[in-house]
Amino acid sequence: MKKCLALLLLFGIVPAWATPKLDGTPFKGEVLESFNAGSYTYLRLKTADGEVWAAIMQTTMPKGTKVQLHDPTLMTNFESKALGRTFDEIVFASAVSTETSGIATPTQQMAAAHKGAATPIVAAPAVKVAKATGANAKTVADIYAQRAQLKDQNVVVRGQVVKFTADIMDRNWIHLRDGTGSADAKSNDLLVTTKQTAKVGDVVLVSGPVKTDVNYGSGYAYPVVIDSATLKN
Repeated sequence: MKKCLALLLLFGIVPAWATPKLDGTPFKGEVLESFNAGSYTYLRLKTADGEVWAAIMQTTMPKGTKVQLHDPTLMTNFESKALGRTFDEIVFASAVSTETSGIATPTQQMAAAHKGAATPIVAAPAVKVAKATGANAKTVADIYAQRAQLKDQNVVVRGQVVKFTADIMDRNWIHLRDGTGSADAKSNDLLVTTKQTAKVGDVVLVSGPVKTDVNYGSGYAYPVVIDSATLKN
């Protein structure tokens, strides 16, 4: 990659790097370059506004593929330890689709990469999960409703993993749902950070302290988080 950039500069060809314009809709581009490092596939994309770096969970993405990145998040000054490089700006996505495939979650992308197959399109269905037991047991809706009182207290919540993103800011990120709360009120999906791993569709018992009004920087801000949690199946 560094060699390619050096050659471009040597011949006076400077890529037109663009600041991604993210409005919540899928982010579109054509793959100019693709390589794997750590648990990610890094993509140099040609977009309508110029070239952009992006990262998705490791998969196979040939040059020339037209992709849509779903649930995109812009990270600034992101350091990739696997590459030994810091990106001024890079787009992370929780799922990706192409002209010839449906949306694939990170877990599905990894499975497809290992099997050498096309990415599947079916995500794990939502289920009603039984509430955890014990004095500190809460539902997702409880944690949102009682977050002021629960601040810095340990809670236990059981739910289904609906989204998993690995190794950003030295932690893994899980979105947990249990069937409680409201999508309209944005109280049905709980963010959990952990050093452990899980798969989309897993039902896990999460325990950890409640943190409120958390801002990790780079666009990562949440009203409530279970931070540094432990997971049990």
